[in-house]
Amino acid sequence: MRKTMVLTLATVLLLAVAAWAVGEMMSIQVRNGALRTRPSFLGKVTTELQYGTRVTIKATRGPWIQVSDSAGNVGWIHDSALTDKKLKLVSGDVAAATGASSDEIALAGKGFNSQVEDEYKKGQPGEGFKWVDHMESIVISPEQAEAFLAAGEVKPNLEGGM
Repeated sequence: MRKTMVLTLATVLLLAVAAWAVGEMMSIQVRNGALRTRPSFLGKVTTELQYGTRVTIKATRGPWIQVSDSAGNVGWIHDSALTDKKLKLVSGDVAAATGASSDEIALAGKGFNSQVEDEYKKGQPGEGFKWVDHMESIVISPEQAEAFLAAGEVKPNLEGGM
């Protein structure tokens, strides 16, 4: 009897926490937050939201969160791309102009910029960054990734994993 009560209470608490999270506001904390059709990195990207965009939680499934933005876009995004902090771009005490590229915004959030990169390269004489730049330029579509996995007979976990 006591076990049943404890399990029932735990279930009620979990449901209450899940219900409380729905409707909560969060911010995109990555350069481009990809909203997908399903909770998987293989889901088709329907919209990309910029750093700092506020979104409302609609549902959760494992590490995936279904969100909507103020424009009405709805999709699934991995929880690692979100933060509960309200993000804004500032330069000292003044709101920053929005003319920065998305690359600059993402790097600035990590304390990295072109000057830091140049200093690093100076400290690494003889190191070639050509192949790193090349790898960063490779884009693989979800369809290509799914075909690769199918060819290798890998079954993706559609409940929150790949």
